[in-house]
Amino acid sequence: MSVLSMTAKADNARPTSTRVWLSAIRPATLTAALGPVMVGTALAARHSRIDLLIVACALLGAIFIQIGTNLYNDYADAKRGADNEGRLGPARATQKGWLSGRQVLAATAGSFGAAIACGAYLVAQGGWPILVLGLVSIAAGVLYTGGPFPLAYHGLGDIFVMVFFGGAAVCGSFYLQTHELSPTVGLCASAVGALATAILVVNNLRDRTTDRAAKKMTLVARYGERFGRVEYTLLLLVAYVLPVVIWLSTPSYGLGVLAPLLTGPLAIWRVRQAWLLDGAALNPLLGATAQLGLLYCATLSGGVLL
Repeated sequence: MSVLSMTAKADNARPTSTRVWLSAIRPATLTAALGPVMVGTALAARHSRIDLLIVACALLGAIFIQIGTNLYNDYADAKRGADNEGRLGPARATQKGWLSGRQVLAATAGSFGAAIACGAYLVAQGGWPILVLGLVSIAAGVLYTGGPFPLAYHGLGDIFVMVFFGGAAVCGSFYLQTHELSPTVGLCASAVGALATAILVVNNLRDRTTDRAAKKMTLVARYGERFGRVEYTLLLLVAYVLPVVIWLSTPSYGLGVLAPLLTGPLAIWRVRQAWLLDGAALNPLLGATAQLGLLYCATLSGGVLL
């Protein structure tokens, strides 16, 4: 048996059940659900006492929605052919045949069901706006790659991430504690959303060729490699300009709101990588961008509490 065939056989070998489910859940992406809740709660702590049960339910609800979205994405992309043997990213459980479509859909329903269970207390505390936000978030998680007009296949994935991982998650977490909103919260949400969207851009930049073949017309697949690299750069630039805008427009926040700028050198390095790397070499940048987003959220949360 040749070395090439031995390698292919090893690549297709089924991992343990734990690893299979982890590949479908995608733990590395869950930081995108943690960071926004962290920021929204920290902003709220400047105005009122924090209900820790609300924090726990909001965090778990966000994580379960993220897991459900990832699971359904695993199923839908395999069904539509966007995940295939030419994939450059990590292996996907449904496409590899490690999990059946029925198993993944059942897990998706379970994850969204758990999110609804967490949301029951949140609705009791926040009223109908939180009910609407929760239901729309779950629906969007399915419609991201499913339904008659899958958002990701029509270049709307970037807007989806910006809205739900920025505006909805940060503003929703803040509203649950304070029952109000403010322009400053909106600016913070935009910064967090920009970094979450940057994660998606790396994914789309890596997959642009297979996405085009599957008619998954993300913005990068539609407008090209250079567009993706410019988009990534601009998203990080927005994230690092907004703390300065907040500091200038809301003096009461003080210098603490500039704390995320401490991570600026790391962001510059990530931008450099986005311009130098391509194909499978972008895989580490995907996780690194998620880590940058979490670090940014942690420093912003700490800074607003100073």
